[in-house]
Amino acid sequence: MVLLEFAMNPPDRGDGLSAYVARILDVIDRSGVPYQLTPMGTILEGSFDEVMKVVGDCFRALEQDCPRIGMNLKMDYRAGPESRMRSKVAAVEEKLGRKLNVDCGSSPQ
Repeated sequence: MVLLEFAMNPPDRGDGLSAYVARILDVIDRSGVPYQLTPMGTILEGSFDEVMKVVGDCFRALEQDCPRIGMNLKMDYRAGPESRMRSKVAAVEEKLGRKLNVDCGSSPQ
């Protein structure tokens, strides 16, 4: 199972990038791949081929009208079918004995 975190944008378009980010998130949401949006990027979870296809599709969605595209990407692979997007956070919470505030400012449950 692969966890892949990436951020992609056209760096030559100034400060207003939300339209481009929305275009990418539409591709991600329609892909069916489990994901988690964060303020600094998006985390995808699936097989290597699944997550890399989504990244490629996002690139192609921007490539149409963006002559320059920047991307930060990091990936963690671990053999096995189980989901780790939530289990990694749950393992840390278990060690702490409490829920963490991982939901962009909302109060812990």
